[in-house]
Amino acid sequence: MSDYILDVKNLRKLFPVRRSMKQMIKKERNFVHAIDGVSFNVKRGEIFGLIGESGCGKTTTGKVVMHLLESTEGQLILNGDDVTKLDKKALGVYRRNVQMIFQDPYASMNPRFTIRRVLLEPLEIHNVGATQEEREAMIVKALESVKLTPAEEFLDRYPHMLSGGQRQRVATARTLILNPKIVVADEPVSMVDLSTRAELLQMMKDVQQEMGLTYIYITHDLSTARYFTDRIAVMYLGRIVELANADDLIDHAKHPYTKALIAAVCEPVSGKVNHIKEVPIEGEIPSAAHIPSGCRFHPRCIYAQPDCATEPEPELQSDANGHLVACRHWNDLKRK
Repeated sequence: MSDYILDVKNLRKLFPVRRSMKQMIKKERNFVHAIDGVSFNVKRGEIFGLIGESGCGKTTTGKVVMHLLESTEGQLILNGDDVTKLDKKALGVYRRNVQMIFQDPYASMNPRFTIRRVLLEPLEIHNVGATQEEREAMIVKALESVKLTPAEEFLDRYPHMLSGGQRQRVATARTLILNPKIVVADEPVSMVDLSTRAELLQMMKDVQQEMGLTYIYITHDLSTARYFTDRIAVMYLGRIVELANADDLIDHAKHPYTKALIAAVCEPVSGKVNHIKEVPIEGEIPSAAHIPSGCRFHPRCIYAQPDCATEPEPELQSDANGHLVACRHWNDLKRK
């Protein structure tokens, strides 16, 4: 059996842009390159992080992995089987094994459902549990696994009657109740207070170790990614630009974009109320419908060379430690 549970190969997802009358006459088509050639693999029992700015394509990647969106090109390999195209029956089996925790737990729940009904729904959809009593026991166990105890106190509440942290725990319980193999967690702690984030992430890590789960953790927060993940892939404008072990990537970042993300993390400074650091990056992220030529980061890179705009986009290169980076001048940056 392979060490990797999921292989993502050259994944692309294009969204057509609404055309003007002139473009329709000329039969021109523009596309938003939400994902533009993403490749990575996830080890069994690993917590794999996808980080980047808003609009970089990380959530779209998660939705394509979940089959909530169909890819334009590329392959998804789960346990050695090609699951890129699935019929209705196979899709049902796939979604039981690959579940998702959505960013906003309130928006992802029916406000008219009690917590009991919220957790019962996936069991009914996937026909899990022979009797109502068995399903009730599974619901209680799922709530207890995410530290909502005693579970009976929460069963008849509605989502609006819970705190943000409690709603996120219910969303996690709904995902875990099907005993999946992979969980795609899309910014699962971004909607809760800072004081609650570490507690929720520790709960997710405890559950992952108990159940032998594999996580794909999507976030823009480098601090939680370093604490929570084993490996991190940095995305920019639909592509992965750097991939390495979490500590190696944070301590020894190679790509200018990763360096900028790390520099943007605020650190407390004694005697200063607000300490704003200068970030080594220029301008705004370009439109995904108009990808820059050459290296797609070069319009914002303070280290850009003339060939960065003219040469073909660099592929991921590996150093001696397996640290991958998509920058043709990353060796030169070490001396700057």
